Amino acid sequence: MRLSLISRWLTWRNAILLFVIGFWLTAAVIWGSNAWVKRSAASRCHQKVEAVPLTPVALVLGCSPRVAGSPNLFFEHRIAAAVALHRAGKVKAFIVSGDNGSHDYDEPTAMKEAMVARGVPEAAIYCDYAGFRTLDSVVRAQSIFGQSRFIIVSQHFHNERAIFLARRHGLDAVGFDAADVLRSIAPTTYLREYLARVQAVLDVTLLQTRPKFDGPPVVIR
Repeated sequence: MRLSLISRWLTWRNAILLFVIGFWLTAAVIWGSNAWVKRSAASRCHQKVEAVPLTPVALVLGCSPRVAGSPNLFFEHRIAAAVALHRAGKVKAFIVSGDNGSHDYDEPTAMKEAMVARGVPEAAIYCDYAGFRTLDSVVRAQSIFGQSRFIIVSQHFHNERAIFLARRHGLDAVGFDAADVLRSIAPTTYLREYLARVQAVLDVTLLQTRPKFDGPPVVIR
């Protein structure tokens, strides 16, 4: 009986020890990935359009135009930022990159239509229908659209991760930050970002992840 109690106590102690080690190891990985991403993007994200360098092409990262039947503020703010770049004459063309994984879901077309409605010439907008992940969008900007230098348009937290991915692939990218959305409105989006940064680090180190789809080259004029 005594040996059985000791055995159970040792089992629980080991379980608690493994939990504590696992917790702190996970926390260290998340903290380290976040710090690496932020350091890589330091001084490369711009909040004011006047500070953005003249660059031929901007990459607008996609998201759903609507959430639960209401306009998605992340989408609306990204479109507004892209239009601001156009009006300021900072870029000549745009790549709108997002998910088009089904017939009834098409982020790039939604972005293009929203930008055209706000005065951006349709001929200046190129759709990337295979931007299923941020990594895909960034890498395909070079591999498909031939751009090794470009502006990334999204919210600040997203731009940091996209710039990290771009630089790890040898691309010269800066970000133009769209207006943020209150954390209280989209708490899960901001929480998921920490895990997304861990995934980004794994993608460019251990996994060496490539975009899901390749394709023929597209010439931006």
